[in-house]
Amino acid sequence: MTRVLAPGVPEPPREKMFSNARVVGDRFFLSGMHAGGPDGPVGGGDTGAQAVEAFRRVCELTRACGAQVDDIVVLRIYLTDIADKAAVGRARADVFTGDFPCSTLVEVSALVDPGLTVEIEAEGIIGSGGG
Repeated sequence: MTRVLAPGVPEPPREKMFSNARVVGDRFFLSGMHAGGPDGPVGGGDTGAQAVEAFRRVCELTRACGAQVDDIVVLRIYLTDIADKAAVGRARADVFTGDFPCSTLVEVSALVDPGLTVEIEAEGIIGSGGG
């Protein structure tokens, strides 16, 4: 099992006791990515902009795992307001084409930091995307 770092994705402080990404054999697992930053969410309160940033982080970590976006087989998306699903869908459409990953989208009452409205988990199999 290997912990994976990506230069453009903030690492959680050690006291948070989790990793952003792990590779086990040919499988990779990404913790929930969001748009959190030291000065508040990237994109402010705009869920679409937050989703773009969260997907950017998912893509960067995926590449750092030695995979490509098409290797992602499962997504879990958490929204604080289900009415924002179309905005998240637009951000998602900029990332995925062809055979889409399996996906779950749920509304939650809150995310880890105030102001965050979307969080995205992913997992996949390196080399499974065929590209």
